Amino acid sequence: MAVTGPAELLATWEAGLDRQSAGRALLLHRAARPGADTDALLSVPLGERAADLFALRRALFGDRMQVKIDCAGTECGAAMEFELDARELGAARPQLPAGGLRVAEGEWEVAFRLPGAADLTAVSAVAADEADARRRLAARCAVSAARGGREASADEVGQLPGAVLDRFARAAEQADPGAELTLNIACPECGAATPAELDIAAYLWTELDAWARDVLLDVHLLASAYGWSEPEILALSPLRRRYYLELCADV
Repeated sequence: MAVTGPAELLATWEAGLDRQSAGRALLLHRAARPGADTDALLSVPLGERAADLFALRRALFGDRMQVKIDCAGTECGAAMEFELDARELGAARPQLPAGGLRVAEGEWEVAFRLPGAADLTAVSAVAADEADARRRLAARCAVSAARGGREASADEVGQLPGAVLDRFARAAEQADPGAELTLNIACPECGAATPAELDIAAYLWTELDAWARDVLLDVHLLASAYGWSEPEILALSPLRRRYYLELCADV
């Protein structure tokens, strides 16, 4: 992966300031896949997008990720801090079986594709509850469906039985294990297990936000001291920029 330059990263950060989480995730994915169009990015399976973002994170900030959560124990609540490996977490890419995701249950035979970000966004905008979201997501991802040996209608696909939905969910999880990363952390104080979902897009955005604000402070200090423009300052390596900042502090 080609590492995106500081000017481009600042532009990504600036564009995401007034966006919600889905918009920020798209901007980060575009930074991970320069040149890819929006529709293509939104259709990428969720685990593949996560792998792309882990690769971007490694290129920008390294392999080691610091995570802090509070123990979920009823009488504990201790603060826990641990380290994760972005290389290891980003290794899980989708592995579709031969012929794609095919579910046979009772009178139903359905072929599915893996969900992408566009599917989740569309479903969350209209779903009445979790059960409705599951049905809508399965219907969007159904490539073909047969019921009792005949082609199923769109209305029938929109009302797939629970057993088919369960089989689809299990097949999708097996084929795309990186789509949702949930960690179970044992508390060193009380031993209780605390589940924690790792959203790499949100994690990476938090890091990018902190980095961008630090860089802009550097630009302000160096522009004030030397009269350099922002592009000139951003063209400096981080090491040289830090050296000039130390010289400013010594004056």
